[in-house]
Amino acid sequence: MAKKPEKQTLKPDRIPMLERPPEKRAADFLEVPLGYTVNQAKDEASRCLSCKNRPCKDGCPVGIDCGGFVARVSEGDFAGAVKLVKEKNLLPAITGRVCPQIDQCEGPCLIGKKGESLGIGNLERFVADWEREHGVVLPDKAAPTGMSVGIVGSGPAGLTVAADLVQLGHHIVIYEALHEPGGVLVYGIPEFRLPKAIVAEQIGSLQDLGIEIRLNQVIGKTFTIDELLLVHDAVFICVGAGAPIFMGIPGENFIGVYSANEYLTRSNLMRACYFPEWDTPMLPGGKIAVIGGGNVAMDGARTALRLGAEEVSLVYRRSLEEMPARAEEVRHAREEGIRLMLLAAPTRILGDSSGHVSAIELVRMALGEPDASGRRRPVPVEGSNHALAVDTVIVAIGQQPNAMIASTTPGLEVDRRGYIAVDKKTMATTRDGVYAGGDIAGWGASVIRAMGDGRKAATAMHQYLMSKKE
Repeated sequence: MAKKPEKQTLKPDRIPMLERPPEKRAADFLEVPLGYTVNQAKDEASRCLSCKNRPCKDGCPVGIDCGGFVARVSEGDFAGAVKLVKEKNLLPAITGRVCPQIDQCEGPCLIGKKGESLGIGNLERFVADWEREHGVVLPDKAAPTGMSVGIVGSGPAGLTVAADLVQLGHHIVIYEALHEPGGVLVYGIPEFRLPKAIVAEQIGSLQDLGIEIRLNQVIGKTFTIDELLLVHDAVFICVGAGAPIFMGIPGENFIGVYSANEYLTRSNLMRACYFPEWDTPMLPGGKIAVIGGGNVAMDGARTALRLGAEEVSLVYRRSLEEMPARAEEVRHAREEGIRLMLLAAPTRILGDSSGHVSAIELVRMALGEPDASGRRRPVPVEGSNHALAVDTVIVAIGQQPNAMIASTTPGLEVDRRGYIAVDKKTMATTRDGVYAGGDIAGWGASVIRAMGDGRKAATAMHQYLMSKKE
């Protein structure tokens, strides 16, 4: 009689990734997590239960076979693990660092029912970094189709569309408005979370596949979408939603009030964090208030700390349980000394006689019934107004689309908020041959969700291009 396989013992505790100590990392822009060693990666991968239905794969917006690549890591087959990941994602060194795995692949992990879910994101980062150290292997490409695609924007959605379509034999040109490619990966996410060198390497591997990137091209001004359609067979729009949203309270015009978009762009893309090596200084702040509770707010607060602020307060109108930022980012911020002012909301910004910020007035909040977001609605507590002395305010409460492309593209429908209307299955817009995805499509995409949009769009665009060729 054949011997029954032994039941795998559950290992409930995740192997933690080494991190730089808070007192050191808060003073520079070097990356915080240090990654797994080979033995740590193999040990963490061995925690996988090898589920038959692999719910982790269903949780991945780009469809990575998580269980498959994890099994190869546990066996020490790192090259095989990389190959399996890159069948669905050519940017694993990026997604392994910034993807909200706990809400995606790690969320449905069965180990998480009785312990800590498998560290799929940590393992993805490990195999990506292993490949970077041992030589990047480019995927095969199909024979040229003779079809051309213009991609407007070089953020995660656009890079994914480009990667998928170039492998299928199409000629790809990316048009980027800024002077470096990468979109939010370079202007939005700080160096300590996603080193710029890694972004450049990942984009460089796409260029090695034959993808062309044209910088300083503001579509809607340099060219219109209609003009792009004269030279390309299809167009994908992924310009993000980079126009800032302010609070609409008195005092937002004082000197020292930034949108998070401007603050992070100055620090990241314009290298203000390296002044005077880079001659793009930013107004220094001693006491800083950051308004918001998402990842962008955390990035702004932690960046301000590294730029020399003596005190950084993050003001959020709900409680910690409702905070939308990744748990890891919240933990890192608190470890580094960021002060969380929960259940508080700004009512006005105060200034001095020279027009500079001097304080921000706050009101305490209480949580009422859930609103449309499913979170409990914050309600002001009457008579609880108080002032917080600050000299800089960073507003991180969201973004909205720039209307330039929609206003210069006849027949391109947008919703009441200005986001491009798309078919959510194909990412097709109301213009023939034009597709869109990521933040500009209206659902506040994370990096990996934007890439999921790109994956869906690439599939639909390939079908469209091949039917057009017939």
